[in-house]
Order: sequence, then C-alpha cells, then structure tokens
Amino acid sequence: MFEGLSEKLSGILDKLTRRGALSEEDVNLALREVRRALLEADVALDVVRSFVDKVRARAVGANVVKSVTPGQMVVKIVNDVLIETLGADANPIDLDAPAPVAIMMIGLQGTGKTTTTAKIAKRLSERMKRKVLMASLDVKRPAAQEQLAVLGRQVEIDTLPIVAGQTPVQIAKRAEQAARLQGYDIVMLDTAGRTHIDEALMEEMVEIKAASRPHEILLVADSLTGQDAVHLAKSFDDRVGITGIVLTRIDGDGRGGAALSMRAVTGKPIKLLGTGEKMDALEDFHPSRIANRILGMGDIVSLVEKAAESIDAAKAQRIAERMRKGKFDLDDLSDQLAQVEKIGGLGGIMGMLPGVAKMKEQLASPRFDDGIIKRQRAIISSMTREERRAPDVLKASRKRRVAAGSGVRVEDVNKLLKLHRQMAGMMKTMGGVKHGGAMGKMASMFGLPSGGSGGGMPRPTPEQLAALQRQVGQRQTGPTPGQPAPVKPGPKPAEPPKLPGLGGAKLPGLGGGLWSGLNPFAKKK
Repeated sequence: MFEGLSEKLSGILDKLTRRGALSEEDVNLALREVRRALLEADVALDVVRSFVDKVRARAVGANVVKSVTPGQMVVKIVNDVLIETLGADANPIDLDAPAPVAIMMIGLQGTGKTTTTAKIAKRLSERMKRKVLMASLDVKRPAAQEQLAVLGRQVEIDTLPIVAGQTPVQIAKRAEQAARLQGYDIVMLDTAGRTHIDEALMEEMVEIKAASRPHEILLVADSLTGQDAVHLAKSFDDRVGITGIVLTRIDGDGRGGAALSMRAVTGKPIKLLGTGEKMDALEDFHPSRIANRILGMGDIVSLVEKAAESIDAAKAQRIAERMRKGKFDLDDLSDQLAQVEKIGGLGGIMGMLPGVAKMKEQLASPRFDDGIIKRQRAIISSMTREERRAPDVLKASRKRRVAAGSGVRVEDVNKLLKLHRQMAGMMKTMGGVKHGGAMGKMASMFGLPSGGSGGGMPRPTPEQLAALQRQVGQRQTGPTPGQPAPVKPGPKPAEPPKLPGLGGAKLPGLGGGLWSGLNPFAKKK
C-alpha cells in the first residue's frame, strides 16, 4: 500500500543524505517535494500541513546545522514525525473488562467487516486462548448471517444461531445473554454495512451500542478509500465514538493516505491491518515499523516475529540434528522451501529487509519470482521416496519422468539436483547447530539452546524485539539530535541486505545468498 509514497520519500531524502552540509533553502526545497508526495498519496491537506510544519520546525534548528551528517538528521526527524502522525505506540485490542467483552464492528458496505470479524475472532482464540462467540446483526444484506456462520465453521469459532425476524438490537441482546450463560470471554457483533449519510442506519448503530455496551468499537475501513477516509472516520466517530480502526486490503494498490489521515484526524489508533484474503492475514499495527517501511528502512522485527510464528519448531530441530550428522536429502530441502513460503515467500521477506525498496527493478525480475519455490517443490514431489532420499539414483530416464510429472524441463531437474549437492556439501562443513552454523545463529536469535538439544521455537520476548528494533533504528536513522556522528566515507555500491545474526542475506539451511542459492533456474554464468 505504501509503495508509491515510500519510493518518492526515499528518493527525496536520498538527495539530502548525499550532501555534506544543508542550508535552510535545501530543507525547504525537500519539504516542498515531501508535501507534494504526501498529497499525491491522498493524505488529507490538513494532515500534510501539520506534518510539514513539524518537520520544518525541527529540521531548521541548530542541532541539524551542527551535526556532522545533517542529511541523516533530517531523515531521522521525518521518521520521528511520521511515527507521531501514525500514533506513537502500538494499541492492540483492549480486553481489560468483565467477561463477556463485547466488540462491535462497524463500517461502510463492502469494506470486509464480516471477514475481518472472523479473522479477529480466530486471532483472539489462537493467540490469547479466549473463548469467542460471533453474532451477525446484518439483517439487510441477503445471506449475511449465513456468511458469518460459514466463516465460523472455517475458523472453528462458535456463531450465534440464526433466528429469523429479529431486529439487530434484539440479536445483540440475545448474543450477550448467550455469551454470559455459556461462559464466553468475548462476543463479537458484526453490524450491517452503512453509509455515513444514511440517517436511519446510523441511528440503528447508536441503539445497538446502547443495548450491548461494547468495550471496543472498531471501524473497518478500506485502505483504498483515499481522501474520503477522513470524512468517513470523523462521521462514525462523532455519532458512535469509535475506539480503534482496522484497515483492510493494505496489500492492494492504495496510496497509503488513509492510514496517515484517519489516525491524525480522529486521534483514534489504527489497531490492525488486513494483509490478504486468508484468515490469518492480519497484522498488529506498529507505527514505528510502518514508518520504517515507508522510508525504505525495512521491518526486521516483524520478519523475526513472522518467522517465529511460522517455523515448525519440531521439524526445525529434526533438520538441525540431521545437518549435525551431515545428512541433508531432498525432503529436507523441500521442508526448507516450504518454510520460506510460510514466512511470505521471497517477495514477503524482501519487502521487510532494509534497503530493498531501492532494488525494486531487480526484485521484479524472474530471478525473484515466488513461483520458483513452487516449481522446485513440484520437482521434488514428483520423485519417489527412494529418489528423494538418495538423489544419486536419478539417471536420465528417471529425470525425464520427474520433469514430465512436474511440468518442467530436464535441465531444471539437473539444476535442482546441483543446488542440492552444493547445499548438502555445505551442511557437512557447517556442523549444524553445535558449530554455530546458520541454523545455530537462527536458533540463538529465537532463544533456542545452541547445542541442538530439545526446546521449542518460542516467540521472541518483548525485550528481545525492543533491543532488535533499537539496533535496526540506530543503524538506519543515524545519531540522535545533539550528538555528533562520526564522519563516514563516500557512498558505497548497493549490497544485498543482511539479516541480523544470519551471516549475510541467507535463510537458515538454504546455503548461499538469497540472491543466488534459491534460484536453480537462473542462467549459468
């Protein structure tokens, strides 16, 4: 969603960082371009004015002029103001209330309220171990209540039985009573989509609020809304008093203005982001991380969190143990590729690495197509168990059969086998977890014991994530105001981004850099 804004702001700020000294005119010229970039991204005019004024007030001060690296100081100031505009701290859904806690979902028609309701219910059930009941109050749209029931079965969350002829207020009261009697922790109320100019529906929403007394009222808004997002959020907030915002479809081609505008105008926090159509495609909104993404600084902390959630701890331990013994067959390679897909594929990983936004053209090339991983796994799946465990048995006739079964050429099969031989040799020399190889570094980053014994793969603690965020932030934004920074040499040629603690742009168990090792289909040099 922030791609266009990120590209423009990164280009503007890069020009500043290349200069040895900055005059007030340099800063004003850059801020004019920043203003234009924000307006083109559909950010509300009042928000743009406030943003530029804050940056100018801090950037034309003595701290910047006296700094050894004034360009980096301006980048840091823009980053800080961006975080303030988005909201200083992350605000997760508040469940600090007597059970059952009522959460009311409101918004325009077609913004994805029903699907988002099911996503949030699944998230609360799985992550916070809460017992959740969902209830559809939408009696206007045909089959809306049936849709929530279907989604409930899909995510294994209970839904309130449908009773024909009841009004939304009656359904809300019945849901609260059922939740109290049956011991539910949370009851989620999915209201009908409405427009902020439909007075009858807005009045109905106020009545539902009075009857259910919700602890959280979440406005579900489409990130593609653009300038109208401000009027929408303000209207709903004035009438019913929202407590937070959920932005959907941020994986679309929106310009990002909705996120900046809604938070700044309403003062209400953005709590969640809908990142896709799947039921687990929901992220917490962290202002500092989003600001880093917008300015092309990446989001290493979210990448670490996603890896901790996605990687199968038991399977990772088994592979590490096999690596320690010098064993690495095609089944192991397939498992490694599957874990890369779970984290978000090459595109998802690259999008969170610092500096990658500036390498957009290279990433758009076929060398970084996520389909490569699927084709590699298809080739392995087309082999027999014997062939996967002992690839040396694959002679010409067998290779032709595997190629036909996976829809690729024999040359592609040969390239995959060559990749496996290289990686298997590397695994023997790495010594696995015990000898501090890539798997050992990954394990230590997640708090696993480095000896390769037992243990799971827990989520990183808040302290670990905070330390990592500080480390990445210091590297990217330069010194704090008032502190001189060491003189740095001239610009270096762009290098592939590095994952902290993983020895370069490598993923555990995949050997070589992401730029070459994952792509056996590239042309030979």
